[in-house]
Amino acid sequence: MSGKVKDLTDSNFSLTVGEGVTLVDFWAPWCPPCRAQGPIVEKLADSFDGRAVVAKVNIDEQVETAGKYGVASIPTLLILKDGKEMKRFVGLRQENELDEALQTFV
Repeated sequence: MSGKVKDLTDSNFSLTVGEGVTLVDFWAPWCPPCRAQGPIVEKLADSFDGRAVVAKVNIDEQVETAGKYGVASIPTLLILKDGKEMKRFVGLRQENELDEALQTFV
């Protein structure tokens, strides 16, 4: 995982996403589409460094946060602005689609 992608937990999630723009990737290590999404998320972390936080939540370990956001399928990617959900993607997404959506909010 890129050093720029933050690993979020139930305890630090709200604090991390509370201010600014955050892309959150809800994933699990046993999920092949999630593993394919990983390198795309890492690229976005590099290109949005300083403009948006890019983070991952392992749904097996952070059950409370996954439940709070109603994550039923993975990967699920959320764009949050000041803690409020602005956009949701379910399933593997390409870099350009996520990049365009993030550009809208930064």
